[in-house]
Amino acid sequence: MSAQSSTWDRRSILRAAAGLAAAGTLAACGSNNGRGGGSGSGKRLVQYFHAYGEPGTEQAIKRYAKAYTKADVTTQWITGSNFESKLFASLLTGQAPDLFEFHPQIQLVRSGQVADLTDIIEPVKDDFNQADIQSHTVDGKIYGVRMIDDPQFFFYRKSLLEKAGVEPPQTLDELIEAAAKLTTSKVKGLFLGNDLHAVINPLIWSAGADTLNEKNEIAYHTDGVVEGLKQMRKLFTSGHLLLDAPADFWDPSALNQGLCAIQFCGMWAMPQFQQTLGDDLGIMPFPKVGDAGRPSVYNGGWSMFVNAKGKNVDAAKEYVKWLWIDQKKYQEDWATSYGFHIPPRTSIARSATKLKSGLPAEGVKLFNQYGHFDNIGWTQAMITATEDVFADCVRKGGDPEAALDRCDRTVDAELKKLFG
Repeated sequence: MSAQSSTWDRRSILRAAAGLAAAGTLAACGSNNGRGGGSGSGKRLVQYFHAYGEPGTEQAIKRYAKAYTKADVTTQWITGSNFESKLFASLLTGQAPDLFEFHPQIQLVRSGQVADLTDIIEPVKDDFNQADIQSHTVDGKIYGVRMIDDPQFFFYRKSLLEKAGVEPPQTLDELIEAAAKLTTSKVKGLFLGNDLHAVINPLIWSAGADTLNEKNEIAYHTDGVVEGLKQMRKLFTSGHLLLDAPADFWDPSALNQGLCAIQFCGMWAMPQFQQTLGDDLGIMPFPKVGDAGRPSVYNGGWSMFVNAKGKNVDAAKEYVKWLWIDQKKYQEDWATSYGFHIPPRTSIARSATKLKSGLPAEGVKLFNQYGHFDNIGWTQAMITATEDVFADCVRKGGDPEAALDRCDRTVDAELKKLFG
């Protein structure tokens, strides 16, 4: 199950989140939300999910909900490009869901939109990947339960690299050289996604930098990042980069259809890659950038949140605890039966047989060795500012230092609003 659906991406969601935060106090939803009474405890809960692309996902979520006996849980499986707009529009009304999947964002916490789940997570906190706990924590309280971790790296055709005499690149310079050698009249050497946004953070991390440091200060404006931006401009203008593919980076079709030799994508698509390419498939992290750099793997994923402005908060929290904390069998099923993901619970990750050998095990190894997680304080305005840097420097050939200076001003203003 992809971290992004086929028609929208994380950035569009975060823009909606920013708009939600700007809206200020939201309308609290009523106890029945116009949905009538429920069975069992008398509660009816509604949960929102975006439509995952992999077969069986909708049926699985509804099967889990049906097994719950303390409330009647209805799933809104939202297709097309309107998940984020429907979710955040609904949160302003009496028809808001009781719980919904999303990503950790400090705006949702500061606006009081998501409930504190510390009490249900604390007893099993040590069994979660601690980076997941940190990415959902604000002022010592935990908001959201991570459902799946989605590492992202490069997939490549072994046979094409061998034919071109190319070894898996270890540096960004080597990746640029490999793209040139792998490009033919029919195949581009490399695909990074149509808008290049998916590789912004990996570039920063692989340059030995970060978005923010532990003190919530700017950490991305370094000589290594400047050099990386110059290298990306070289790649963008080389003619060896696949641009305007029929589907974006989250979809395996670019590599599977022979449009490129190397594609940036997520572990969720590994079974589809394997089904098409078999053993002619390898993976590698985003390579190091500059002398101070180190390879990186971006960890995406999805989490479950409870609507703090609803009147079924306690019932929703009880359901979240039952499914995403107590039901380990369902958690492993969700992580490994519909695409490959890493369970956030370390005990489940250790026992997940589908991830113990072959390419999935290699993906887990890269995740553990090079993984980076989102910073909950890295807001949409900050994300947009770094996207503007890429648009200026990589696409238009602007000066990286000047572009980063402009980015700094935006990020500094956001940091002052959030942290004083």
